[in-house]
Amino acid sequence: MRASRIISLLLLLQNRGRLTAQQLADELEVSTRTVYRDVEALHAAGIPLYGEAGHAGGYQLLDGYRTRLTGLTAPEAEALALHGLPGPAEELGLTALVAATRLKLEAALPEALRERAQAIAQRFHLDASNWYTDGDPSPHLAAVAAAVWEERRVTIHYRGWEREVERTVEPYGLVLKGGRWYVVAVRAGGTRPVTYRVNQILALAATGETFTRPAGFDLAKHWQDQVTEFRAGLFTGEARIRLSPVGQERRPVDNPTHDDDGWVTATIPIESVDHACGDLLRLGAEVEVLAPPELRDRLADTARKLAALYA
Repeated sequence: MRASRIISLLLLLQNRGRLTAQQLADELEVSTRTVYRDVEALHAAGIPLYGEAGHAGGYQLLDGYRTRLTGLTAPEAEALALHGLPGPAEELGLTALVAATRLKLEAALPEALRERAQAIAQRFHLDASNWYTDGDPSPHLAAVAAAVWEERRVTIHYRGWEREVERTVEPYGLVLKGGRWYVVAVRAGGTRPVTYRVNQILALAATGETFTRPAGFDLAKHWQDQVTEFRAGLFTGEARIRLSPVGQERRPVDNPTHDDDGWVTATIPIESVDHACGDLLRLGAEVEVLAPPELRDRLADTARKLAALYA
């Protein structure tokens, strides 16, 4: 552990130049006392490192010194896919590995490319989480990830739509969608992949059995096919609506017909009358439903109840 941390400290100085003990401690998530000890160890190893006291001081490598300790370990290479995704990496317990991988990759780049990569990292950030949740915590996420990687069958107690079920499954892969983790798995003895939300797993137990993941299974393609199928089956109806100028900003529509009063008329896809009613109620008086009649009646009835409630 200490050897890995000292290498990370050395790579930080190589990639970023002068850094204070506090800055190094923050990056490595240790105390400044630990940084001082690690610096002494580097000195003892003959690394040309010097420090300057004062407000503008810090530690710095002598000009021209570069370490060649930039080879990736097997776990660091595995963590490459999560580079740039700090939230998911933390949920999977891979924060330190991803940080070490980033440092080694930066150290291996020529100076001009390294500076460009650092500039891009400072200007663009990918946040895969949802606005209204703090991720998708699950006590079983790490165990599911391990089962996926090691190709081990697990038995899960799962909360479905209508009831709780118990399944022995072979997990093929994990997917992060909209801040939520899903595991694509096949029931033991089956062939059709099924998607389970990891946060709905109430209990998980290893069976001690392994399985062989199909060589031709493409997780990304499977997931995209699932998304396409889901969307195709989602919007099975249509509604004809009118939108005010404010409504148009809140709910953009395709191919609108413009009215003389600034409103527009358009046809939109809907999942169901119930879903469309809830969706369009958010626009209040900025939308008028023209068809179908049952959706118009549902909104009118809801409006009357609201008026009576707040009268």
